[in-house]
Amino acid sequence: MPDILQTRPARIIAIANQKGGVGKTTTAINLGAALARAGRQVLLVDLDPQGNASTGLGLDRGDRPVTTYDFLLGDAGPDRAFRMTEVENLRIVPATTDLSSADIELISNEKRSYMLHDALRSPEVAAEALDYVLIDCPPSLNLLTVNALVAAHAVIVPLQSEFFALEGLSQLMMTIREVRQTANPDLRIEGVVMTMSDRRNNLSQQVEADARENLGELVFRTVVPRNVRLSEAPSFAMSVLDYDPASAGSAAYRALAQELIARESTNPEVAAHV
Repeated sequence: MPDILQTRPARIIAIANQKGGVGKTTTAINLGAALARAGRQVLLVDLDPQGNASTGLGLDRGDRPVTTYDFLLGDAGPDRAFRMTEVENLRIVPATTDLSSADIELISNEKRSYMLHDALRSPEVAAEALDYVLIDCPPSLNLLTVNALVAAHAVIVPLQSEFFALEGLSQLMMTIREVRQTANPDLRIEGVVMTMSDRRNNLSQQVEADARENLGELVFRTVVPRNVRLSEAPSFAMSVLDYDPASAGSAAYRALAQELIARESTNPEVAAHV
């Protein structure tokens, strides 16, 4: 067992956007796989009751006896909640629709916003010697998302290259500010990643240009293209890096992982306090 005192704490990153269909789960799966391929020990926490990240990494819906719900409530530690995936170095805490009732069941708990924070900072989790914990948030600003933001060191926001993208970002930014003021003053925006981009489309290019003008270096250099292989990979319960390593989608997520690693290794304070 690793010496906990000698282990660098895992960097916890929430992948969040209250708007659905922006590539949030796709980013969680494939960024996790790319970081794992780069030799990092990665845990993906599926915090979306739809459980799509779990399905996309090969866990059948009927084979999730212990879930994020159990981990959140403290009923299961890493030994039961963490599942290995087919990707070396990548573990997952799977989700089921049980999470849908979490808002109601946690509302009376005085530590309701800190459940995931406390679960991820237990000595048992520290002993896993993780480098990154990625949290796939639900597509809403509910108590589960608040738990992710309270637990996280930083947030990655997938932003689809479409007309209303920047308008939808403002509500998430407001929520992040509120969490920072009340529960997690060190929370940062790690970055915004443009997803589903089509370089042949003038609108995609304009949205990206607007995002970079408004958000500056907060926007990752890496842009994830609209890519058929990215869409196909989950139906084969694989990351795109395993499904088609030569695809444009694979190249994008490998580049995003390297950009994330480089940001933190060269300047740990690069994430913005927006």
